Amino acid sequence: MMSLKQFWTKKTLVGLGLGQFLSLLITSTGFSSSELSNRGINAPTSQSFLNYALLTVVYGSVMLYKRQALKAKWYYYVVLGLVDVEANYLVVKAYQYTSITSVMLLDCWSIPSVMLLTFIFLKTKYRFRKIAGVIVCVAGLVMVIFSDVHAGDRSGGRDPRKGDLLVIAGATLYAISNVSEEFLVKNANRVELMSFLGLFGAIISAIQISIIERNELKSIHWTAGAAFPFFGFSLAMFLFYSFVPVLLKMSGSTMLNLSLLTSDMWAVIIRIFAYHEKVDWMYFLAFAAVAVGLVIYSGGDKEEDQHQYIAGVGDEDAGRSKYFDDEADFDNINRGAIAGSSKTGDTSKHDCITSGERSETIENKNIGKDVQGKKS
Repeated sequence: MMSLKQFWTKKTLVGLGLGQFLSLLITSTGFSSSELSNRGINAPTSQSFLNYALLTVVYGSVMLYKRQALKAKWYYYVVLGLVDVEANYLVVKAYQYTSITSVMLLDCWSIPSVMLLTFIFLKTKYRFRKIAGVIVCVAGLVMVIFSDVHAGDRSGGRDPRKGDLLVIAGATLYAISNVSEEFLVKNANRVELMSFLGLFGAIISAIQISIIERNELKSIHWTAGAAFPFFGFSLAMFLFYSFVPVLLKMSGSTMLNLSLLTSDMWAVIIRIFAYHEKVDWMYFLAFAAVAVGLVIYSGGDKEEDQHQYIAGVGDEDAGRSKYFDDEADFDNINRGAIAGSSKTGDTSKHDCITSGERSETIENKNIGKDVQGKKS
């Protein structure tokens, strides 16, 4: 039975806090997009372009300054950039065709998609407690959906089927993007990931803007009221993308997607206190359910990680990291192995040294016994 001290580990608390910070950032991007939409500005790719440009400038400068060698093939980042850009585009585009209620519900498709992809490609093993946490989180979000219907806030949209398909496609791409980022950030480098995701994301976004949104940008009448949410969206997305790899490395892509479920609840709280709107009582129950589900999912990760390592997950991570590490990094890896890190990629060498020392000690003891026997 897990004690409360084991459950509330530092990793659990940091993961929960960081997840809610990212959720608040997503909430702020939603309000920014809503404000732009109210002003007649519908240019989702253009909004994302500024985020990718910021990532390229900031993290690319750090990478050039440190003169880091690439740990992953560049074309991995091309594919990741394409998937990420289109995921953002499809989900934002869906709001033009279907209701916000449908988008909220169908966006949950990313969670089972992430779990399936991590199970297949990253060999992640989900215990019953984690699965129970996911079920509680999704149940909480379903309460929000019923609350919207109960409150009569639902609007059908001009083409619900098309909008729903766009959300499902976007959620699937989000899952692929998150799992790919989790793999790369654990086995390559965070700065490298952000630099190249920003670079190729900006290039792909620029091409898409020139084809799809060129006329939309020309028709925008830029004022302070339009520029503030436009650049505010980009800044919030930049912070979101910067901290996502931290949570991915710490708790995984499933935890990220579960944390983002609360963004809709935070939006409700902002509507209550900032806009003095009344909401249905089920929202509060749903928020509590999602919070409990997050705690169930993330609690006691330290103990579970040890069990997974014993089962061989650490060895699989080691094999993946060796694929990306160049010869210049092996000194750092060996230092980490001696310090006891489970994700250094060179634990086998440390085990060999340890076993060698033990065998030498045993031999010395046996020799000593033989000498004593002869003396007697």
